[in-house]
Amino acid sequence: MSYRYLIESVTKSGARFRPSDWIDRLASWDATFDHHRLVFSERLHPAVLDGQKVLAIEPSLKTINPAMFDSVLQFAERNHLKVHVQYDDGRLEEYSGDAPAAD
Repeated sequence: MSYRYLIESVTKSGARFRPSDWIDRLASWDATFDHHRLVFSERLHPAVLDGQKVLAIEPSLKTINPAMFDSVLQFAERNHLKVHVQYDDGRLEEYSGDAPAAD
């Protein structure tokens, strides 16, 4: 079963996280430029969950760039952001810091 990590723009206490463009800023860490435009990677990119923008981290980032993977998750932890694991069937579970069984 495949999965990905999703970081919400909401803290664990329910507060909205600011600045509002933090998802694009972090996603740009792994982005490239093509024809004068920013192109997000397949490994770290904005996504939508229940109508809300989230940051998606694909497991391949952990293999290709473990330091970036750790930095993104440390950012979420420092800012008390909600982090989930989303499985390919759409099921969500709270990320506990351990790798999902499919890892």
